[in-house]
Amino acid sequence: MKKPDYLILVCNSYRVAGDAQGYCNKNGGADFIQYIAEECADRDIDAAVTSTACLNVCAQGPVMVIQPNNLWYGGITEDRIDEILDALEDDEAVEEYLIAD
Repeated sequence: MKKPDYLILVCNSYRVAGDAQGYCNKNGGADFIQYIAEECADRDIDAAVTSTACLNVCAQGPVMVIQPNNLWYGGITEDRIDEILDALEDDEAVEEYLIAD
């Protein structure tokens, strides 16, 4: 198996009890997964896109993390996702949306 170039994680607020009930889930986290996967495919970005349990930064959600770059983005929307993926294609980050150093 060839590893993808990127792993894109989207917080979906899963809790220990298994229910997705947090901020990211209620604000589109689940819908963003398919959107990001389709955008990556359209742009030929080699990425695996998946959801995560709660990333514990609810106040800055919805949250998306791109590995191996270790880029943590907050407040994602479809428009911001487009900007983030544009930057990723150029091996750059969108500094104004980053929530962690």
